[in-house]
Amino acid sequence: MSTDMSIDRIATPDGALPRLALLAVCLAAAAMPLTFTGTAVALPAIGRALGGTPVALAWATNAFMLTFGSGLMVMGALADSHGRKRVFLSGTLAFALVSLALAFAPNMLVFDLLRGGQGLAAAAAYAGGSAALAQVFEGRARLRAFSLVGTSFGVGLSLGPIASGLMIEAFGWRSIFLAVVALTALAFGLGSSALTESRDAASRGLDRPGAASFTAMLALFTYGMLLVPERGWSDAAVLGLLAGSVLVLALFVAIERRALRPLLDLTLFRYPRFVGVQLLAAAPAYAFVVLLILLPVRFIGIEGMSEVAAGSLMIALSAPLLVLPVAAGLLTRWFRAATICGAGLLASAAGLFWLAMTPVGSPAAVTALPLLLVGTGISLPWGLMDGLAVSVVPKERAGMATGIFSTVRVAGEGVALAIVGAILAMLLAGRLGAAGHAGDIPASAQHLAAGDLASALALLPGTDAAGLLALYGEAFAWLLFLLSAITTVTALVVFLFLREEEAAEEDAPNEGPAPCDPSHGTTRPA
Repeated sequence: MSTDMSIDRIATPDGALPRLALLAVCLAAAAMPLTFTGTAVALPAIGRALGGTPVALAWATNAFMLTFGSGLMVMGALADSHGRKRVFLSGTLAFALVSLALAFAPNMLVFDLLRGGQGLAAAAAYAGGSAALAQVFEGRARLRAFSLVGTSFGVGLSLGPIASGLMIEAFGWRSIFLAVVALTALAFGLGSSALTESRDAASRGLDRPGAASFTAMLALFTYGMLLVPERGWSDAAVLGLLAGSVLVLALFVAIERRALRPLLDLTLFRYPRFVGVQLLAAAPAYAFVVLLILLPVRFIGIEGMSEVAAGSLMIALSAPLLVLPVAAGLLTRWFRAATICGAGLLASAAGLFWLAMTPVGSPAAVTALPLLLVGTGISLPWGLMDGLAVSVVPKERAGMATGIFSTVRVAGEGVALAIVGAILAMLLAGRLGAAGHAGDIPASAQHLAAGDLASALALLPGTDAAGLLALYGEAFAWLLFLLSAITTVTALVVFLFLREEEAAEEDAPNEGPAPCDPSHGTTRPA
């Protein structure tokens, strides 16, 4: 009783405690992409310092995304049942401690394992903080709060490349994790004083079989895709891992259909608008996020840029996230969310196509223009996604709501990275073979995809760097064409799914929303 009263008392955006609580979650949200983009910029330096195969280097990003994505729904359920503030504080503290340990990792194996632990901590902080905020703010104040959380995540993405490049040049790659420690420690301190504990009284605890099967499915699929460039699609281990992921996915669906309190409420997929929001959550993975990993590797490892130069160029891609997500929220006064999101994704698709037509090694100013278009396009739906997602279920299930949406977004990023990395290596191997190069073509393609031009040259006797750079440019361009096509299709589907129920809602009598109507109160123009 006292908990509910305290929540009601601070549920006004005019109070000091809600603002501090929001600041705490925003700081944690900004720290997570810092360690994501920072590691991408630092990956060539990390590889030189700690060694490791291309697969081990790929796990430096995929281990974080895998555990982050698979842990979000689990942490959301734990937040609802054991306390949202408790899970947020536990996550931020663990995130700070693991980030500190990463700064002193002695080898690649330890580094990858710590990255996995860092992803679990990030899942707890993000899911717990988001669920806690859903209890603090109501109505439009909640929509604005979650838009700010999404913007904070974008700020981390925007500042990550250049900040990491400067720190790497001045203090070495280990220093990038110390900045994350400072941000999360501050988030922990603010959250301790400003957040009020709350939980779902009807919660029956964690759906352990669902959590285990979902995590196993993602792990099997990701590991299988990481092995594809090295072993090929016909390899028994690859086929076994991918087939295993399909079987475990079927098991997960069967478990969730029978669970009294499932980790993922499958009935929500009956609503076209809910499906549209999930597609919207997945779109940035292949329209934007994969570039945050692939481009720094290309700029530094293939084109020979410094970390600072690469980070500066990446600002063109990520800087729009500093301002445009908030502008997208304002645009809902005049345009439907479906229109804004669809137009944004189409702009990103156009930017990807433009970037594909831009040769590798072009001047920075030439490369920056298509990057700016991609970043501008993805920033428009970015400002609306979090607010749309949180209204899908009643606020008592806010942990699950944010968990589902965030899982689709983050797990989609991890899966997209694994698939795109495999496709790039395969495209490179195909072009190396067609050009008649002698040597270990699969291994050299893997090293090229990982940005290790020197090792690729060593595996291909008699090959010059200029020829290899030209083949890399062709493969990278075809990858971008593919991503552009997928983004275009996604834009059309998202527009139709979101638009369909917006129109239906306006035509229906004013009887209030359906119990799980995800369109209510979030997207109708004012």
